[in-house]
Amino acid sequence: MVVVGLAAAIAAAAPTLDVHTITQAVDERYNHLHSLEAEFTEIYRGAGMERTESGILWLKKPGKMRWEYRSPREKLFLSDGKDAWFYVPGERQVRRTAVKKLEDLRSPLAFLLGKTKLEKELQGLSLVRDPAPDVAPFAAGDVVLRGVPKSLAERVSQVLLEITPEHWISRIIIEEVDGSVTEYRFNNQKENVAVGDQRFRFAVPDGIEVIDGEWGP
Repeated sequence: MVVVGLAAAIAAAAPTLDVHTITQAVDERYNHLHSLEAEFTEIYRGAGMERTESGILWLKKPGKMRWEYRSPREKLFLSDGKDAWFYVPGERQVRRTAVKKLEDLRSPLAFLLGKTKLEKELQGLSLVRDPAPDVAPFAAGDVVLRGVPKSLAERVSQVLLEITPEHWISRIIIEEVDGSVTEYRFNNQKENVAVGDQRFRFAVPDGIEVIDGEWGP
Protein backbone atom coordinates (compact mmCIF):
# COMPACT_ATOMS: atom_id res chain seq x y z
CA MET A 1 0.00 0.00 0.00
CA VAL A 2 2.89 2.33 0.80
CA VAL A 3 4.47 1.70 -2.61
CA VAL A 4 1.17 2.26 -4.39
CA GLY A 5 0.60 5.44 -2.43
CA LEU A 6 4.08 6.74 -3.26
CA ALA A 7 3.62 6.00 -6.96
CA ALA A 8 0.29 7.80 -6.95
CA ALA A 9 1.83 10.80 -5.23
CA ILE A 10 4.64 10.98 -7.81
CA ALA A 11 2.17 10.68 -10.67
CA ALA A 12 0.03 13.44 -9.18
CA ALA A 13 3.02 15.74 -8.75
CA ALA A 14 4.54 15.13 -12.20
CA PRO A 15 2.12 17.37 -14.16
CA THR A 16 3.13 20.33 -11.98
CA LEU A 17 6.63 20.15 -13.48
CA ASP A 18 6.67 22.58 -16.37
CA VAL A 19 9.45 22.60 -18.98
CA HIS A 20 9.19 26.34 -19.54
CA THR A 21 9.46 27.12 -15.83
CA ILE A 22 12.42 24.77 -15.37
CA THR A 23 14.36 26.09 -18.36
CA GLN A 24 13.73 29.70 -17.39
CA ALA A 25 15.15 28.99 -13.93
CA VAL A 26 18.23 27.31 -15.45
CA ASP A 27 18.73 30.25 -17.82
CA GLU A 28 18.42 32.66 -14.91
CA ARG A 29 21.04 30.83 -12.85
CA TYR A 30 23.69 30.62 -15.56
CA ASN A 31 23.06 33.96 -17.25
CA HIS A 32 23.87 35.81 -14.05
CA LEU A 33 27.25 34.14 -13.69
CA HIS A 34 30.51 35.72 -14.82
CA SER A 35 32.54 32.55 -14.35
CA LEU A 36 32.10 28.95 -13.29
CA GLU A 37 34.44 26.21 -12.08
CA ALA A 38 33.43 22.55 -11.89
CA GLU A 39 34.88 19.08 -11.63
CA PHE A 40 33.87 16.97 -14.61
CA THR A 41 33.79 13.35 -15.65
CA GLU A 42 33.50 12.52 -19.35
CA ILE A 43 32.33 9.05 -20.37
CA TYR A 44 32.34 7.94 -24.01
CA ARG A 45 30.61 4.78 -25.22
CA GLY A 46 30.81 3.74 -28.85
CA ALA A 47 32.43 1.41 -31.40
CA GLY A 48 32.50 -1.35 -28.81
CA MET A 49 34.52 0.63 -26.29
CA GLU A 50 34.07 2.78 -23.21
CA ARG A 51 36.42 5.55 -22.06
CA THR A 52 36.25 7.57 -18.84
CA GLU A 53 38.23 10.78 -18.28
CA SER A 54 38.06 13.50 -15.65
CA GLY A 55 39.39 16.92 -14.81
CA ILE A 56 38.48 20.54 -14.09
CA LEU A 57 36.36 22.86 -16.26
CA TRP A 58 36.39 26.66 -16.21
CA LEU A 59 33.89 28.83 -18.08
CA LYS A 60 34.02 32.61 -18.32
CA LYS A 61 32.09 35.29 -20.16
CA PRO A 62 32.09 35.76 -23.07
CA GLY A 63 32.53 32.33 -24.67
CA LYS A 64 35.72 31.29 -22.88
CA MET A 65 36.30 27.77 -21.62
CA ARG A 66 39.11 25.53 -20.43
CA TRP A 67 38.78 21.76 -20.11
CA GLU A 68 41.83 20.54 -18.18
CA TYR A 69 41.85 16.76 -18.38
CA ARG A 70 43.88 15.21 -15.53
CA SER A 71 43.02 11.50 -15.56
CA PRO A 72 43.92 9.04 -16.95
CA ARG A 73 46.02 11.27 -19.24
CA GLU A 74 46.65 14.99 -19.30
CA LYS A 75 44.96 16.85 -22.17
CA LEU A 76 43.92 20.44 -22.71
CA PHE A 77 40.96 21.80 -24.65
CA LEU A 78 40.42 25.54 -24.44
CA SER A 79 38.76 28.44 -26.20
CA ASP A 80 39.43 32.16 -25.90
CA GLY A 81 36.10 32.88 -27.61
CA LYS A 82 37.73 33.22 -31.03
CA ASP A 83 39.97 30.17 -31.46
CA ALA A 84 39.82 26.71 -29.92
CA TRP A 85 42.91 24.63 -29.13
CA PHE A 86 43.45 20.97 -28.37
CA TYR A 87 46.79 19.82 -27.00
CA VAL A 88 48.17 16.64 -25.45
CA PRO A 89 51.38 17.29 -23.48
CA GLY A 90 54.27 15.35 -24.95
CA GLU A 91 52.94 15.42 -28.50
CA ARG A 92 54.64 17.54 -31.16
CA GLN A 93 51.48 19.13 -32.56
CA VAL A 94 48.62 21.28 -31.31
CA ARG A 95 45.34 21.62 -33.17
CA ARG A 96 43.65 25.00 -33.65
CA THR A 97 40.39 26.01 -35.28
CA ALA A 98 38.09 29.02 -35.32
CA VAL A 99 35.30 28.66 -32.77
CA LYS A 100 32.69 29.44 -35.43
CA LYS A 101 33.88 26.38 -37.40
CA LEU A 102 34.20 24.10 -34.40
CA GLU A 103 32.15 20.92 -34.51
CA ASP A 104 32.87 19.64 -31.04
CA LEU A 105 30.41 18.36 -28.47
CA ARG A 106 31.95 20.62 -25.81
CA SER A 107 31.65 23.83 -27.84
CA PRO A 108 28.01 24.76 -26.98
CA LEU A 109 28.98 24.90 -23.31
CA ALA A 110 31.24 27.87 -24.01
CA PHE A 111 28.12 30.01 -24.34
CA LEU A 112 26.37 28.68 -21.25
CA LEU A 113 27.17 31.86 -19.35
CA GLY A 114 25.55 35.05 -20.49
CA LYS A 115 23.05 34.11 -23.17
CA THR A 116 21.59 30.75 -22.34
CA LYS A 117 18.16 30.12 -23.83
CA LEU A 118 17.63 26.39 -23.56
CA GLU A 119 14.26 26.47 -25.29
CA LYS A 120 15.85 28.15 -28.32
CA GLU A 121 19.02 26.05 -28.37
CA LEU A 122 17.26 22.70 -28.00
CA GLN A 123 14.52 21.75 -30.44
CA GLY A 124 11.54 19.78 -29.16
CA LEU A 125 12.54 20.31 -25.54
CA SER A 126 10.49 18.11 -23.23
CA LEU A 127 10.47 16.65 -19.75
CA VAL A 128 11.41 12.96 -19.52
CA ARG A 129 8.76 11.62 -17.18
CA ASP A 130 9.64 7.92 -17.34
CA PRO A 131 13.40 7.73 -18.06
CA ALA A 132 15.15 4.46 -18.80
CA PRO A 133 17.48 3.23 -16.04
CA ASP A 134 20.61 4.45 -17.84
CA VAL A 135 19.34 8.03 -17.98
CA ALA A 136 17.36 8.15 -14.74
CA PRO A 137 18.33 11.04 -12.43
CA PHE A 138 21.28 10.35 -10.14
CA ALA A 139 19.84 12.36 -7.27
CA ALA A 140 16.39 12.60 -5.73
CA GLY A 141 14.57 15.72 -6.85
CA ASP A 142 16.48 16.05 -10.12
CA VAL A 143 14.61 16.11 -13.43
CA VAL A 144 15.72 15.14 -16.93
CA LEU A 145 15.04 17.21 -20.06
CA ARG A 146 15.35 15.99 -23.64
CA GLY A 147 15.97 17.98 -26.84
CA VAL A 148 18.04 18.25 -30.02
CA PRO A 149 20.68 21.00 -30.30
CA LYS A 150 20.10 23.12 -33.40
CA SER A 151 23.82 23.64 -33.96
CA LEU A 152 24.52 19.89 -34.03
CA ALA A 153 21.21 18.53 -35.38
CA GLU A 154 22.85 16.63 -38.25
CA ARG A 155 25.22 14.86 -35.87
CA VAL A 156 23.29 14.52 -32.61
CA SER A 157 20.02 12.59 -32.26
CA GLN A 158 19.22 13.89 -28.78
CA VAL A 159 20.63 15.55 -25.67
CA LEU A 160 19.51 14.79 -22.14
CA LEU A 161 20.06 17.30 -19.33
CA GLU A 162 19.80 16.42 -15.67
CA ILE A 163 18.71 19.47 -13.67
CA THR A 164 19.03 19.75 -9.89
CA PRO A 165 16.39 21.40 -7.65
CA GLU A 166 18.76 24.40 -7.48
CA HIS A 167 18.66 24.51 -11.32
CA TRP A 168 22.24 23.47 -11.92
CA ILE A 169 22.99 21.25 -14.92
CA SER A 170 24.58 18.25 -13.21
CA ARG A 171 24.76 15.91 -16.19
CA ILE A 172 24.62 16.08 -19.99
CA ILE A 173 24.14 12.97 -22.14
CA ILE A 174 24.73 13.42 -25.88
CA GLU A 175 23.53 10.65 -28.18
CA GLU A 176 24.90 10.84 -31.72
CA VAL A 177 23.25 9.52 -34.87
CA ASP A 178 25.94 6.81 -35.17
CA GLY A 179 24.85 5.36 -31.83
CA SER A 180 27.77 6.64 -29.76
CA VAL A 181 27.07 8.35 -26.45
CA THR A 182 29.12 10.99 -24.62
CA GLU A 183 28.18 11.80 -21.04
CA TYR A 184 29.41 14.71 -18.94
CA ARG A 185 28.91 14.78 -15.18
CA PHE A 186 29.56 17.96 -13.22
CA ASN A 187 30.30 18.18 -9.51
CA ASN A 188 31.33 20.84 -7.02
CA GLN A 189 30.20 23.72 -9.24
CA LYS A 190 31.49 27.07 -8.00
CA GLU A 191 30.02 30.34 -9.24
CA ASN A 192 31.90 33.54 -10.02
CA VAL A 193 35.35 32.24 -9.16
CA ALA A 194 38.32 34.51 -9.82
CA VAL A 195 39.87 33.30 -13.07
CA GLY A 196 42.07 35.47 -15.29
CA ASP A 197 41.77 35.66 -19.06
CA GLN A 198 45.29 34.24 -19.39
CA ARG A 199 43.93 30.85 -18.34
CA PHE A 200 42.04 30.74 -21.65
CA ARG A 201 45.01 31.64 -23.84
CA PHE A 202 47.23 28.95 -25.31
CA ALA A 203 50.96 29.64 -25.45
CA VAL A 204 52.48 27.39 -28.12
CA PRO A 205 55.50 25.59 -26.63
CA ASP A 206 58.80 25.75 -28.50
CA GLY A 207 59.08 23.13 -31.20
CA ILE A 208 55.35 22.43 -31.33
CA GLU A 209 53.67 22.56 -34.76
CA VAL A 210 50.29 24.30 -35.04
CA ILE A 211 47.81 22.42 -37.24
CA ASP A 212 44.96 24.62 -38.45
CA GLY A 213 41.64 23.37 -39.75
CA GLU A 214 38.23 22.08 -38.78
CA TRP A 215 38.10 19.16 -36.37
CA GLY A 216 35.77 17.35 -34.05
CA PRO A 217 36.42 15.60 -30.73
